[in-house]
Amino acid sequence: MHHSVDVARTHQPRRMGEGQIKKGVAHVPPGEGASSLWVFGELVTHKIPSQQTGGAYALFEVTTPPGAGSPPHVHHREDEAFYVLGGEYEFLLEGSALRAGPGSLLYVPKGIMHVHKNIGEGVAKMLVTQTPGGLYECFFEEVGRPVEGEAGPRFFEEQPDVESIVATAAKYGIEIPPPVVEETQPDNTSRGAAR
Repeated sequence: MHHSVDVARTHQPRRMGEGQIKKGVAHVPPGEGASSLWVFGELVTHKIPSQQTGGAYALFEVTTPPGAGSPPHVHHREDEAFYVLGGEYEFLLEGSALRAGPGSLLYVPKGIMHVHKNIGEGVAKMLVTQTPGGLYECFFEEVGRPVEGEAGPRFFEEQPDVESIVATAAKYGIEIPPPVVEETQPDNTSRGAAR
């Protein structure tokens, strides 16, 4: 025990510069995080960035308004876990629906198409981890909006730059199928009536 105390006294903390990876004990008080962004209408707060875990994982708190959620996507490099803190989410996992309320934990390994949506009437909240960390954080930083500004369109399909978002996601090993745009067929009955 005495040796441990001496080591702790002489240990110099590593300084963390821009982009430098550090591994060590972290404490995040309630309501705080490293940074927050609006991503597809959800408030995403970095609780533990991957820089603090030596790249092992990243932890986010996600606050989702009613009806909002992520677009269908596949992570090709990270496993993801969701722990629901409040509200009710519906997850679609390769075509199967699963409802998840407070206390639910869902683990989605890389390579699985998934999507989530708040199906409750109030705001829902969950903790989300990506293992390893890093790439998804970079994606959020590129497509997210600062908290001080407007949240932007709530749904992925309403984003003005969907093609750009899909390309950015691919850069980080995330596959987002582009939204299907339904073409409207001309009404043949009205055309026939004009003759």
